[in-house]
Amino acid sequence: MFSLLRLRLEKILYCLLHSGCWRALSLGVAPSLEHQAVIRSLKFERLIDVGANRGQFSLLTRMEHPGVSIVAFEPIPHEAAKYRAIFGKDPQVTLKPHALGSETGTANLHLSAQADSSSLLPISDLQQSTFPGTNEVGTLAVKIERLDDVRDAWEGTEEALMKIDVQGFELEVLKGAKEALKHCRFVYAECSELPLYTGQALYHEVDAFLRSQGFAKRLAANQQMRNGKLIQADYLFERK
Repeated sequence: MFSLLRLRLEKILYCLLHSGCWRALSLGVAPSLEHQAVIRSLKFERLIDVGANRGQFSLLTRMEHPGVSIVAFEPIPHEAAKYRAIFGKDPQVTLKPHALGSETGTANLHLSAQADSSSLLPISDLQQSTFPGTNEVGTLAVKIERLDDVRDAWEGTEEALMKIDVQGFELEVLKGAKEALKHCRFVYAECSELPLYTGQALYHEVDAFLRSQGFAKRLAANQQMRNGKLIQADYLFERK
């Protein structure tokens, strides 16, 4: 609890010291500083922000790498509206209001009481017991595209960073992005060691797929432990 409070205070202080965050802070959004050390260590030309939520990761990227272009994907209308309110006047930022997967179509998004825990997969009892307050509160029909078909998101660069935070749907996103991955230098994905969402692919499956596409794990960050066991972490992969 203390570390969480400290992180919140650090985010507020960071926002106050950086005028580029003031608009976001007025809307209740702060940059995801838990990723700051990783983002600062990387050089990339474009951010492909999959599961952008309200723009926390995009905002951090904009502050740390002002010249990077951003293409973001967020299918929840309320969260996408916040994103637009923050970045709507930034010509280097594009928001696409749909989800990504391995096939084009529509599906029900399982909405969590905490919007950033929503998923295209059913929320399991394990997720709710491990992270209280993430219970399902409804569903929303959303459009799904394959990233390979959204060519303007990755054409024109060979040095993109693809960030994926889609609550268990990571492997499906990657399966629909084989061509796009050729234009990425880095993939930064939240992966789980336990099935927090029904039918989700676990870390070792994501790792095996990315290795088959020419990537190797570079580091793990933000490891979340429960009772001495690793639950999930953010993994950085780099193209070999």
